Amino acid sequence: MSFSAQVKNELARIIHENPQVQLSELSAIIRMSGTLKLMGFNKLSFVINTENPAIARKVFTLIKNCFGITVEIQVNRQSNLKRNNTYVLSVTYDQGANDILEKVGIIEKEGEHLSWVSTIPKHLVSRQDGKRAYLRGAFLGSGSVSDPAKMYHLEFSTVNIEISQNLRKLLNSYKLNAKIVTRKNNNVVYIKESEHITDLLNLMGAYNALMHLEDIKIKKQMRNDVNRLVNCETANLNKTVDTSMRQIECINYIMEKQGLDYLPENLHEIAMLRVENPDMSLKELGEIMETPLGKSGVNHRLKKIEMIAEELKEKIEK
Repeated sequence: MSFSAQVKNELARIIHENPQVQLSELSAIIRMSGTLKLMGFNKLSFVINTENPAIARKVFTLIKNCFGITVEIQVNRQSNLKRNNTYVLSVTYDQGANDILEKVGIIEKEGEHLSWVSTIPKHLVSRQDGKRAYLRGAFLGSGSVSDPAKMYHLEFSTVNIEISQNLRKLLNSYKLNAKIVTRKNNNVVYIKESEHITDLLNLMGAYNALMHLEDIKIKKQMRNDVNRLVNCETANLNKTVDTSMRQIECINYIMEKQGLDYLPENLHEIAMLRVENPDMSLKELGEIMETPLGKSGVNHRLKKIEMIAEELKEKIEK
């Protein structure tokens, strides 16, 4: 099961005790995934299609709780094993579709005329639990979220730009940095930052999904830290090896051209130890000297040898 399906299954099982909050969630689900049909003058019906049985059961429950209507769920079974069954919930005019659509703020009646409303009903999102329920319904209706192990991306897809803009405004009231992009014929409201996706999961009530995402973030961070440490250690090791090889080349050059006695007596021991122990660090070299010497002291003597080798080279090449 995909991470997106896990989130939806978790959200679909949340039924708030407050009917007004349930109405807010139902409003978002119908707005984001419902299809309205005109059956005659001022006679509407609507249909909700979903491939998720948990969402179908939730819509059934919300409509029954808020309006006392028992909706039939039709299952369209797919012969292709790679495709999921589709669950269809239909509410006809005779069942009270007009009343439902008006109560959830999708249509409004002016005299004998009905008009479509693109804004989010203020009375449904005036409280925090109403706002959170609306976001939950919007995600159940048209949301998706990528596997956090691969990338951080959460989105809502709609065909109407006004719906997208209003949803973005609601999301950004929580400082989630939601943006809109047009993709084919859809307007996509998306969130990319992992911390904002985590915040939204928390707002919607997907706590198990939130913990899963946080666990993946921690593992990613640990892996990045280990890689950074390994890269740093490798870089330091390469630097140490390069320095050691350069020092040995200088010592061998002096020995080949003039012999070890060309060096001051206090540099003889460290010169031989470096040649015999090319992999040792400065600290380790200092520790095995007859009279132990600190790292800075060893470094000073080896730099002195490099300087003598350079001066000898210039002298010979003249």
